[in-house]
Amino acid sequence: MAGKGNFRPDLATLGGLLLAFLAIVGGLLLEGGSLHDVAQHTALLIVLGGTMGAVMVHYPLRTLRGGILRLRDVLFESPRSKPDIVEEIVSLATRARRMGLISLEDEFDTIEDPFLLKALKLAVDGVDTNELRRMMELEIMVREARAEQEARIWESAGSYSPTVGIIGAVMGLIQVMKNLADIDRVGHGIAVSFVATVYGVALANLLFLPAGNKIKARARLESEAREMMIEGVLAIVDGLNPKLIKDKLETYLDVEPVAATRNSRQRVA
Repeated sequence: MAGKGNFRPDLATLGGLLLAFLAIVGGLLLEGGSLHDVAQHTALLIVLGGTMGAVMVHYPLRTLRGGILRLRDVLFESPRSKPDIVEEIVSLATRARRMGLISLEDEFDTIEDPFLLKALKLAVDGVDTNELRRMMELEIMVREARAEQEARIWESAGSYSPTVGIIGAVMGLIQVMKNLADIDRVGHGIAVSFVATVYGVALANLLFLPAGNKIKARARLESEAREMMIEGVLAIVDGLNPKLIKDKLETYLDVEPVAATRNSRQRVA
């Protein structure tokens, strides 16, 4: 949502990963197990390497690169909230009402969000309001579609990793079958072989699938914020009172992201 601003850690993501890890490890220890039971580097190598290889076959390189960069949306969140954006737009509206729309050119260097900056530049350049809305909502749709495509990379990883884990388990069992004469080694080998399955299922359900959903949720929130920016810029062009603009934009603070996105698509269509 922010353009040049610094990002802060997403406490929900970090807290969720920590809670899941502590719950699983805690359950293992309570059952009398140990970390050594699941600390199998070869199993992790098989699951991660096999899953990433399958994903690379599935998607083109450009999409893969974008999906990896999207991890920022999973681990971090923008320090700028929607109320901050409302206040910025109201401040711009106040200046435009007092000194004219063209005076906003002096504020361009202070605007961090590139989407808001582009919309304001179009407005100052005198682009028709209907065309301005169409152009900016088209950009919203393209950005959200790209984000969803990049989120599917992680969803695909979540669908592949359990199967790759089974492959790792079967490979471990093959090694076990070579030592059937030694019953002690057979029992230990079977236990170790299933660690790959644990890794595959755990990575899918605790990391890959949640990451894909978080990316899509973040994209919907950004689409809602950008829709709010469009309404704010058009209100500035129409010369509305800054207080009325604030009241209008504050309705977005309680609107579900999906609804705002759906309205945007309907208007573009």
